[in-house]
Amino acid sequence: MNILVTGGAGFIGSHVADAQLKAGHEVHILDDLSSGKRENISEDAVLHELDIRNAEVEGIWEENRFEVLVHHAAQMDVRRSVADPSFDADVNLRGFLNLMEAGRKHGLRKVVFASTGGAIYGEPDYTPQDEKHPLRPLSPYGITKLATEKYLFFYEQEYGIPYVALRYGNIYGPRQNPHGEAGVIAIFIDRLLTERQPVIYGDGKQTRDYVYVGDVVAANMAALNYDGSGIFNVGTGRETDVNTLFRLLRDEISPDVPEHHEAGRPGEQRRSVLDFSKIESVLGWKPAVSIEAGLSETVSWFREKETSAKPTS
Repeated sequence: MNILVTGGAGFIGSHVADAQLKAGHEVHILDDLSSGKRENISEDAVLHELDIRNAEVEGIWEENRFEVLVHHAAQMDVRRSVADPSFDADVNLRGFLNLMEAGRKHGLRKVVFASTGGAIYGEPDYTPQDEKHPLRPLSPYGITKLATEKYLFFYEQEYGIPYVALRYGNIYGPRQNPHGEAGVIAIFIDRLLTERQPVIYGDGKQTRDYVYVGDVVAANMAALNYDGSGIFNVGTGRETDVNTLFRLLRDEISPDVPEHHEAGRPGEQRRSVLDFSKIESVLGWKPAVSIEAGLSETVSWFREKETSAKPTS
């Protein structure tokens, strides 16, 4: 297949693009490199350095006739979405619609969309949260992800373009950026390796469903090969709190570092954990990497990166 991966220079998108190339697909990457890194892009992929909102997207699509859109590009900073909802909507909705309008005119046959399980459900009525759980996003970021799912339904009904929306848990692994709007795992590893004190905000009992990036890649490949449409959670069904994360990472990297807490962040969601039974039943996917094994792999990658960055005498 001829595939366009948006955000393909980023943490998750680059891993997905690599797997698609390995499977023999032709892969083009659309990324403005505002947060993605050129070093993440395989030499076998074609890079289009462009914002997803740019009108030139249509010309690129017309020239290359992409069959599949794998959409990972996004304004992903939850706090920024709260501070500037208009910017969040501009990138996440207008950018997406720019892609879809170009695609529907020039050969698009399928969409795989990186949605969110962490931000779309809100505080759980029950756990683990399945796809039938009430949708109560607490941020503009979560709202735009939900709106994109609704637009995908519209494009399927109006233009016959099938889609798979993957509602991700909290993803971690190699290539994750420890700076900016980063995941807590990358931040903790970076601080422990550079002998800076990690900070746990609040009591540290807030939980998330942490999913290793390799498992997310496998879910994307299953979605790519699926003939139908649907919305699926991509999670482990296991809650891990921040205190536990810190202790696991501390014990592996620097056992003498104390546990340090500071005031909690207002409005932070307390719990999130996803039921993956639907994707297991329909697509045959289930998580294969435990949190312990995934953290160990991630620490190894960060250690290698830290070592290679040090100047040699």
